[in-house]
Amino acid sequence: MLCRHFMKPALSRREMLARCAHGFGGLALTALLADPSFAGSTTYSSWGKNPMRPRSGHHKARAKNVIFLFMSGGPSQVDTFDPKPQLAAENGQPIKMKVPPTQFNTIGNVMKSPWGFKNYGESGVPVSDLFPHIATCVDDMAIIRSMVSNFPEHSAANYFMHSGRSQQGWPSLGAWVTYGLGSESQDLPGFIVLDSGMIPPGGRDIFHSGFLSATYQASFFRQGDHPVANIKRTEEREELQKGKFSLMRQLDEEFLERAGGDDKLEAAIANYELAFRMQGAVPNLMDLRGESKATMELYGLNDKTTETFGRQCLLARRLVERGVRFVELLTSSHEGFGSWDQHTNLEKGHLINAVATDKPIAGLLKDLKSRGLLDDTLVLWGGEFGRTPMAQGTFGGRDHNPYGFSMWMAGGGIKGGTIYGSTDDYGYFAVENKVEVHDLHATILHLLGIDHNRLTYRFSGRDMRLTDVHGEVVHGILA
Repeated sequence: MLCRHFMKPALSRREMLARCAHGFGGLALTALLADPSFAGSTTYSSWGKNPMRPRSGHHKARAKNVIFLFMSGGPSQVDTFDPKPQLAAENGQPIKMKVPPTQFNTIGNVMKSPWGFKNYGESGVPVSDLFPHIATCVDDMAIIRSMVSNFPEHSAANYFMHSGRSQQGWPSLGAWVTYGLGSESQDLPGFIVLDSGMIPPGGRDIFHSGFLSATYQASFFRQGDHPVANIKRTEEREELQKGKFSLMRQLDEEFLERAGGDDKLEAAIANYELAFRMQGAVPNLMDLRGESKATMELYGLNDKTTETFGRQCLLARRLVERGVRFVELLTSSHEGFGSWDQHTNLEKGHLINAVATDKPIAGLLKDLKSRGLLDDTLVLWGGEFGRTPMAQGTFGGRDHNPYGFSMWMAGGGIKGGTIYGSTDDYGYFAVENKVEVHDLHATILHLLGIDHNRLTYRFSGRDMRLTDVHGEVVHGILA
């Protein structure tokens, strides 16, 4: 005889209607998917048990993956990719133009670049002596010299560069990309940040999923023996762990059915299942013993100065090989300099940062190209803003400058050997073909096959999008 306490309770009227509604919805969806006109369309929702399943975009994509080399702190455009002879001609003199208030408002005299520039490649693009290795790749790069930002302070500018908003709580670029396209890797997250130990101002919320499902939030991979938190197997035998996960999955699915479907719950279930698959995928990813000696040298892994960032660049290549959609790299500390934020002693700080990243980045571009991966991998380099052409007081550094700075892109769909836009003779203000951050985002989405106007998410009674009500695709850098 069964005890009533262990009998499955009868369905309430509300539960019955909820279950029937979803059943009829499933039947309707099956009919729609049988129609090619619906089956081929893109749906940007987390319907189903795998919100990271690969999806097609609005038009043919030129790139499938993105690698963002984020140079936190703001590299100086006039010392990297935007040579200005006038700085040398007026070195040490008061600047002969009206300048806006700077972040610290200690305006010094014009300061020439400590480095020379040479022309490289068939395109003859000038690059600073800071980057002798990256300079050999200019024929694959489009250098944007006319970037502008709306914010001169690090945290707000970091949020803006990543999410198109200056406040916390908004989805980042990587989250929007994975929301729109999912990921071709089912054993690794679709959005990964390679954490060097130095999180930019603004914290990890820079890489947040905001109001999108937590499935699309960045996963952090750290340096060291345990790169990912909370995925280490807790049971001695793999079979026992599999059994526990199987039971958890069964219980989760039963609860999800009773709840009538819930995006947040589905995301939590998907994340738990992904963590289980990562237990096998991550050790294989991090094991570089299968890489050749020549590859290790190409990325600078044989040199203590370049080893840290070189390892990140090599991991970035291995991640896109495995289908990870969006990978972001962060700079690490060397001799006390990790950020490019040199308000004092810019010559030493920029040199240390450049030496640590130059060879690994060039190695990444060349390795991607040799493997045929650069054709559909979009590589982006830059910081949250640039720096002033005059010194900050008498300290040998430069203050923040959001009015005109440089970034570059290479790979999937980019017209190599291109210089786009320009700044004035001092390198202070963008004066030709200004590129707003929203334009940059629109262009990245376009290359991935997404119309930025149509990638939306209903939140708080409004269709939200990465570019808000702004953004134009920069066609001048497209192949």
